Amino acid sequence: MIEKSFKDMPAGDTHLREDRISGEDIYGGIFLNMKRDQVRLPDGHIAAREYLTHPGAVAVLALLDDGRVLLERQYRYPIAKACIEIPAGKLEIGEDPLMCAQRELEEETGYTAQKWSFIRRIHPVISYSTEFIDIYLAQELTPGPNKLDDEEFLDVFAEPLEQLIAWVEVGEITDVKTTISAYWLDRYRRGLASPHPLN
Repeated sequence: MIEKSFKDMPAGDTHLREDRISGEDIYGGIFLNMKRDQVRLPDGHIAAREYLTHPGAVAVLALLDDGRVLLERQYRYPIAKACIEIPAGKLEIGEDPLMCAQRELEEETGYTAQKWSFIRRIHPVISYSTEFIDIYLAQELTPGPNKLDDEEFLDVFAEPLEQLIAWVEVGEITDVKTTISAYWLDRYRRGLASPHPLN
């Protein structure tokens, strides 16, 4: 039986750290790159670590004036399924995350927002990728035409939060950024969470 709590743990992370000794590029793609590093473990042994580097991404929890959440349904080739998600997109190298969020919302849905807040940064696959996703809250939306990329096909629609949570609970929504955003919004509406206003 584990009796310790976090406050009983050693300070810092030196006793857990893995230090890079050397590395090599295994594969270079359009925006994903695979690397293999040799690392020294805390006990002095050497091990290999393979991981993907990713420039990062943004996601937008966009709320219509009636409280419904703006959603997309998009085919995700790696899992061979059309998935329900909040709008999101990859950062260009050196791009400001907020500007990326604003661009992606308009390109994918046609909506622009007057009010932007930062929710949080998440790391969706910490075991093998450097990817992070910055999640933003967009409010006071104005509709307009979308500007999809040539290789982009998606449905745009809106649903109440209760439907999102129901879809998460039955496994219809499995996307991590959308799942986290749905539960965050539920806490926010109950006064248990707050975004960080940006304008």
